[in-house]
Amino acid sequence: EVQLQASGGGLVQAGGSLSVSCAASGFALDDYVIVWFRQAPGKEREGISGREGISSISYRETYYTDAVKGRFTISSDSAKNTVYLQMNSLKPEDTAVYYCAAVRGSPSMSVVLTSPWSMHYWGKGTQVTVSS
Repeated sequence: EVQLQASGGGLVQAGGSLSVSCAASGFALDDYVIVWFRQAPGKEREGISGREGISSISYRETYYTDAVKGRFTISSDSAKNTVYLQMNSLKPEDTAVYYCAAVRGSPSMSVVLTSPWSMHYWGKGTQVTVSS
């Protein structure tokens, strides 16, 4: 069974750090472009960070939107088939449900970050709440 299992998240004060992870089963994450999305109440789901898959000439290259650049870090562990998002210097506006998603091949990162409907697999989502 193909599955993305998200974990981590929680409640933290502004300026603090949290980590979320996404473990894959039934497929190899390295074969896919991985994107972290988030969705705040009343807002659309937005892509915030991505990692290129093995099909890309830029395998393992990472991308961040301006909202999280310099504060968040995406990484992956092939042996554990898991992708991580380390979030530092958290702000109240980072409060959202965080989702990991995967799409096979080498689509344009600028496209997948703005096109959640293009993703093949989704994790369930995990809540991150940042208090002021």
